[in-house]
Amino acid sequence: MKGYIYEKEDWPNFKWDTEKLLPLLGKVRNYQGRIVGKMESLGFELRDEAVLDTLTLDVIKSSEIEGETLDAEQVRSSIARRLGMNIAGLIPSDRDVEGVVEMMLDATQNYENQLTKERLFDWHCALFPTGKSGMYKIIVGNWRDDSTGPMQVVSGALGKEKVHFQAPSASRLEGEMKVFLEWFNNDDNKEPVVKAGVAHLWYVTLHPFEDGNGRIARAITDMLLTRSDGIPQRFYSMSAQIRTQRKEYYEVLEKTQKGNIDVTSWLEWFLNCLLNALNNSDNTLKKVMFKHNFWNKNSTKLQNERQKFLLNKLLDGFDGKLTSSKWAKIANCSPDTALRDIQDLMDKNILRKSESGGRSTNYELTESK
Repeated sequence: MKGYIYEKEDWPNFKWDTEKLLPLLGKVRNYQGRIVGKMESLGFELRDEAVLDTLTLDVIKSSEIEGETLDAEQVRSSIARRLGMNIAGLIPSDRDVEGVVEMMLDATQNYENQLTKERLFDWHCALFPTGKSGMYKIIVGNWRDDSTGPMQVVSGALGKEKVHFQAPSASRLEGEMKVFLEWFNNDDNKEPVVKAGVAHLWYVTLHPFEDGNGRIARAITDMLLTRSDGIPQRFYSMSAQIRTQRKEYYEVLEKTQKGNIDVTSWLEWFLNCLLNALNNSDNTLKKVMFKHNFWNKNSTKLQNERQKFLLNKLLDGFDGKLTSSKWAKIANCSPDTALRDIQDLMDKNILRKSESGGRSTNYELTESK
């Protein structure tokens, strides 16, 4: 018996039980419509804030799945600049951050354009601007060549490795990717959400690059989900949900890649994961509305731009605990000035001392998000 899905005689003619998927698909489409409608009713400023939060989360979580931690402020700043958003406190971004952001925005903002080999190569070059993955030089902007052995997904300690999956040989890639891209660009009236699930599985099974395949697979998924929404703005993050369900994701993926050409079970998991992502988009909306109401209530109470800058950091999700020393460092002011800023905000019931304790006194917003 042939072991992997791409070794089956009817590869890549995927099959699935449409009747079994219809209830899930109906829920997904209903949620998508509700979220898009809800967000479009917000007005430009709040909608932009929601998009910025969602895209920032998407980029960060997509990289986290691969074990890479990106600086959230750099990601947010890079996205804001590229989308032309006028936001205070933007900071420079490293090349690795710029590359992931560039790929994700190209996939979602230019979702109607065809996906070509050249476009995929450009994405890959953006992900690895130095031609290296960590300390190791890799093939960038071209398919892998398997010169160091077959492409495998492996876990376990050295000498006790377990091979979860082995991708098709590099010699097959040119032909396999040509078939995939023709299918992807074919306007065949397939349900775009289902097509997103199939495309994700198909691409990640081919594993055409030496590194970066997971991030590119999720960009491809986002591209098709954006087509299904019909607007370039993103209000929910599939990558964030996959990150939450990562163990389950790898398990169902391995089972599918070692199974037959019927991918109904994979698509059920994919649609349920998407439903969870859509449900969690409410958190983005709540955060945006809280920030909007917070500034409506407090914007005229501030004494200076330092206070506005630090409060925005708290509203966007401050990393760790805010102490007076951190305030002074971030705002580039003296410790005495930082204490005066904080005391003024406490007097106005905007900040309070946190009850979480610790060696240093730390502060939090009086109102809960």
